[in-house]
Amino acid sequence: MANESWNNDPKRTLFTLARYKFVARMLEGKNNALEIGCADAFGTRLVQQTVEKVHVIDFDPVFIEDVKNRYNRHWPLTYEQWDILKQPTKKKFESCFALDVLEHIEKEKENLFFYNIKQSLLENSVAIIGMPSLESQKYASPQSKEGHVNCQSGYELKTNLLKQFEQVFMFSMNDEVIHTGYYPMAHYLIALCCHPIN
Repeated sequence: MANESWNNDPKRTLFTLARYKFVARMLEGKNNALEIGCADAFGTRLVQQTVEKVHVIDFDPVFIEDVKNRYNRHWPLTYEQWDILKQPTKKKFESCFALDVLEHIEKEKENLFFYNIKQSLLENSVAIIGMPSLESQKYASPQSKEGHVNCQSGYELKTNLLKQFEQVFMFSMNDEVIHTGYYPMAHYLIALCCHPIN
């Protein structure tokens, strides 16, 4: 994933790493974090700088095998092939993040996705959800659009997440800049969600 992006569109790699840096700053000081849909876990290292323990999961065994093959003992993390749509994780975490995952989850499975995330979290936890905005899709490349079945506007995403978490703080993103600007002009959305609702 990251290697392909670096070879074909290096600026896209910069945008991806900016998202991980944001996650790293928001979760700084946490004892543990779960990354859902880690792909090759390239950007995860930024989160490892601020969170004591990071556990990464992906439903695709190809990605998890890649994470295993590139494991670096100087950057220890745990990894597991796991489909969050099938069941919550066995362990509960105090924070989690899912970047570029929700847009691939069919709308009818969205509530299951959130339910299993909440069941994987401790009571007073934080979740960060990032996805391309609905408005961005008319500018997206065919490669980027592939598999995007659930892009949402900022207002829609916040409304949906407020059914799942007591507090949701929304951020907009254009290129590598994350801000609090006007959602319809954002190419990417990041939601910082606090206190899961059971």
